[in-house]
Amino acid sequence: LEFFDGMPSAPTVAAMYEALDLVRGIDTFLDLVPMASLEAIRAGSVSLGATSCNQGFYMDTLLDSDPLFLTGNTDTVYASVFMDLERDGPTVIELPAKLGPGTVNDAYFRFVIDTGSVGLDRGNGGRYLILPPTYEGLSPPEGGMEAAVKGETYFVAKSRTFMNWLILRGFLVDGKTDFSKKLMDEGVKVYPLAQKANPPRMEWIRGSFKSWNTVHANDFSFYEEIWQVLQKEPVDFIDPEARGRAAAIGLRKGAPFQPDDKLKATLVEAVQVANAMARSIAFRPRDAEAYLYGKGSGWYTPFIGGSYQWLWEGGRLGRNQDARLLFFYLATVNTPAMTLKMVGKGSQYGLNCTDSEGKYFDGAACYKLTLPKNIPAADFWSIVIYDPQTRSELQTSFAFPSKNSKRDTDIAFNEDGSVDIYVAPKPPAGREANWIESVPGKSWFTLLRLYGPLDSWFDKTWRPGEFVKV
Repeated sequence: LEFFDGMPSAPTVAAMYEALDLVRGIDTFLDLVPMASLEAIRAGSVSLGATSCNQGFYMDTLLDSDPLFLTGNTDTVYASVFMDLERDGPTVIELPAKLGPGTVNDAYFRFVIDTGSVGLDRGNGGRYLILPPTYEGLSPPEGGMEAAVKGETYFVAKSRTFMNWLILRGFLVDGKTDFSKKLMDEGVKVYPLAQKANPPRMEWIRGSFKSWNTVHANDFSFYEEIWQVLQKEPVDFIDPEARGRAAAIGLRKGAPFQPDDKLKATLVEAVQVANAMARSIAFRPRDAEAYLYGKGSGWYTPFIGGSYQWLWEGGRLGRNQDARLLFFYLATVNTPAMTLKMVGKGSQYGLNCTDSEGKYFDGAACYKLTLPKNIPAADFWSIVIYDPQTRSELQTSFAFPSKNSKRDTDIAFNEDGSVDIYVAPKPPAGREANWIESVPGKSWFTLLRLYGPLDSWFDKTWRPGEFVKV
């Protein structure tokens, strides 16, 4: 760098502006992963043929490893609907009783309202109404409220964006999906309020055992995904700082995104650097608060700080952007229910990508995980393994790279009530029922899920073992 009495030379000025473009490209990626992620799910839904609010996809035979879906589970029946409030106006969601927990998120993956057992209907079913950001005359609090609209009573929430995602979960009964599938087929309806007198028929598109993508880009096209969302949504749906950083690299509402060759090359580099940052944060968090049992253990939480808004010390320190990035780079669905201590309700998660020696998992090796007796799950528990590249289910010779205490009834328990789970390319002799297949030449990571978590999970008197190489 060259200066004359503080005045930068022409080459220095050029280098600094290129550096600014690089930094703003990196920051735009780190800031807006949640936005790109929800847009990718929407685009994936459209690729299946779901283009209106009365059309959605569901995993009627559970989520197998064919679709790419960020750390989806193999344990519940997913149902997904996108609502375009700009096109349709206020939109009604009718839900039956006994359906599992559901959530509505906006186009920036912010929480709008919960449904089901953790929602305002408390699992008894009901009618929800999602209002667009331009709606006047009613301003429900975050999380919604019960209110009358046009002479009918609904659980009402107002979104900050036009595009919104409804994601529902149904539980297995006797290890089968039939009960939840029937609830969805017969009891779930989504339609514009303007059509309540004659709502369109609900159409479900099967998403299981199909190859399709819902994961955001990790190359230059990431910025094109962001541009697409900016054109759709109100200007103020993101804060002025994030909006300004995006605008500085050409991502502006109402204008084409046409970077010249130099800027495009800089943004290609920016997304590579940002992707490396995201992977470092996601798989090697430096925040001690992330680790469930201290840094001597490989287990950590995807929800650092226990805030669904990722507010640091309640907002005193601002927003923990690393914590938010860790979550959204690996996962989807934003709800307070995932961060609250709700004994016997909802779900809790443990994430792990290293063995007992602190090394990344090797798909060619054999590992043993011991879960002590009295696993703290009132409903059931599961272990699913994922591909670090796609952050989706690892594709093996099996449809489901997982073990589930409700579905896999042949899991063998030890005499003391504990259970050993093996992850390896081939099963150890006599341990086939407790084996999850890995792939030589690849790594993997895992999520332990507890459905209906009990006190011993929260007070840490029960803890999973470490993955030991055997």
